[in-house]
Amino acid sequence: MNEPLIKPRGLKPGDHVIVVSPSGLVERSRIETAIEILRSWGLKVSTGRHTFNHFNIFAGRDGERLSDLQSALDNKDFAAIFCTRGGYGISRIIYQLDFSGLRKHPKWLVGFSDITVLHSAINNQCGLCSMHAPVLNSFMSFSDNDDSLSRLRTALTSGTVKYSFPSHPLNRSGEARGILTGGNLSLIYNMRGTPCDINPESKILFIEDVGEYLYHLDRMMMNLKNGGILEKISGLICGGFTEMKDQDRPFGQTAEEIISEAVAPYSYPVIFGFPAGHMQPNYPLIMGAEVNISSQPDKSSITSY
Repeated sequence: MNEPLIKPRGLKPGDHVIVVSPSGLVERSRIETAIEILRSWGLKVSTGRHTFNHFNIFAGRDGERLSDLQSALDNKDFAAIFCTRGGYGISRIIYQLDFSGLRKHPKWLVGFSDITVLHSAINNQCGLCSMHAPVLNSFMSFSDNDDSLSRLRTALTSGTVKYSFPSHPLNRSGEARGILTGGNLSLIYNMRGTPCDINPESKILFIEDVGEYLYHLDRMMMNLKNGGILEKISGLICGGFTEMKDQDRPFGQTAEEIISEAVAPYSYPVIFGFPAGHMQPNYPLIMGAEVNISSQPDKSSITSY
């Protein structure tokens, strides 16, 4: 098994964190409400200079988003970087970023969806763990009895997560341990052949997605299969595949059936239905951490160390 990556230290009350918008544009009121939640955790919160900028579909021009993210990475006083939203945009600036400051002063990077690209870059280039978790734009989407945010707070404090949940009928039984990698499947597919591409060897792969045509989901899974990714991993965790679309002539399989068929030749454990991704709840996962997964007939479990 590959060595687990270095974890930034756990957050504590009084820590200074920063909020940035490296991708899609956001509505100021939603982000300001989410910032108040972070402050209720005892955190001191700053925002990037261009956090609320608008330029077409982006939160500012490429140079503005790059400037905010680079400043956040470099500033040794920040204990975490919270992303406001996914959407699209990081792929336009990722190779202009300098991660040397982050390597010197590790901090948590928090987000998901388009933030998958940043997770992969930080894991690959810095040897640091990062937090796949809700972006600030989604904080207000959780109901009062949804514990996603309390779990995020605990994960950022302790640097660990532990879950047990009912098994899915398409699960494949087994137990495996490895380093967690992955994120949004469309972004994993987008990163293939680039410096941000994932290294699958002995990894536990997590995937989720939203709003994709079923045939496109099949095409992405065939890319991972034909490219040797699926045969090299040690286990698979599938989060939400929400708002999937079909054509007038049905594809004929659900998202879960497409994935199950793609991994049928292999013997590692497969877990469906983990509550993470473009859904509520959206539980945190620590990318780059060592995890143990167990898929049993009655329940599944995920534990990071």
